[in-house]
Amino acid sequence: MYKLSSVAWPLIQAEELAALLGEESAPVVLDVTVLLAPARFDGDYRPASGVSAWREAHVPGSRHVDLLAVLSDGGSDLHFSRPRVGQLVEDLAGLGITADTDVVLYDQGTTTWAARVWWLLRSIGFHARVLDGGLARWRTLDLPVAVGDDAPVRPAAAPLDVTEYRPAWADRHDAVAIVEGSAPGTLVCALAPAQFSGAEQTRYSRRGHIPGSRNLSAKSLLDETGRLRPVEELRSLASAALAGADDPVVLYCGGGISACLSALGLVLAGHHDIRIYDGSLEEWTADPALPLVTLPGGEP
Repeated sequence: MYKLSSVAWPLIQAEELAALLGEESAPVVLDVTVLLAPARFDGDYRPASGVSAWREAHVPGSRHVDLLAVLSDGGSDLHFSRPRVGQLVEDLAGLGITADTDVVLYDQGTTTWAARVWWLLRSIGFHARVLDGGLARWRTLDLPVAVGDDAPVRPAAAPLDVTEYRPAWADRHDAVAIVEGSAPGTLVCALAPAQFSGAEQTRYSRRGHIPGSRNLSAKSLLDETGRLRPVEELRSLASAALAGADDPVVLYCGGGISACLSALGLVLAGHHDIRIYDGSLEEWTADPALPLVTLPGGEP
């Protein structure tokens, strides 16, 4: 295994990052924003590149990474699926990232996209950091922003010496096994309660949640400023949601994005036996043979 990045704590505050930007050893800052419109009806899934938002305002020295094109499996029927390891290390090499590169990730939403890339990198042993509160927090503090297309260019690097993912992911078969009781684990849905119950329109084929799931909304882990809640609060929320839960905790959402923010919160709270069901409800709801549960008042 290659030498890992030295950074282990997964968050960096805006003030910390601002102080580092002028230094020779400044981190590589990646804006991984994707624009995802609210569903107008069930099955309405409309992702778009966040590069336009990056051009309008971004952390100085950052570059936009289009997750529609890189760090995802473009050949999959499912949106934003993790790529083959070989493709991932090629994408990282193209971004000029080496094993020793200090990487900071942010987005212009609720940190879900940054958390997704953080988890993807973590699953190969690379420890990036997430800008706590994203660009919104940065701007609240009146820190400088840049506009336009002037992004730093880093020379391509040699690919990282990685050949497989760590056990950080689950697939449909794993989820089915947990539902059927033939494998240990606890399914946890990271969507908002209204989506968990089926009361709210969904971007996916059917409403509801996987049978036996618990609910730990990713957004509930953020405070009013958009930052992750203090560790003690995260521990309290995790304890309430996971009381009596069997490991591993298998997080899912609509497409494996919000689940990564819940994973970030759980890691901060001290939980580590975590998997992300990568296909999540996009995959599950597409198969009418797989069951879903709606709560009273949640049926369409």
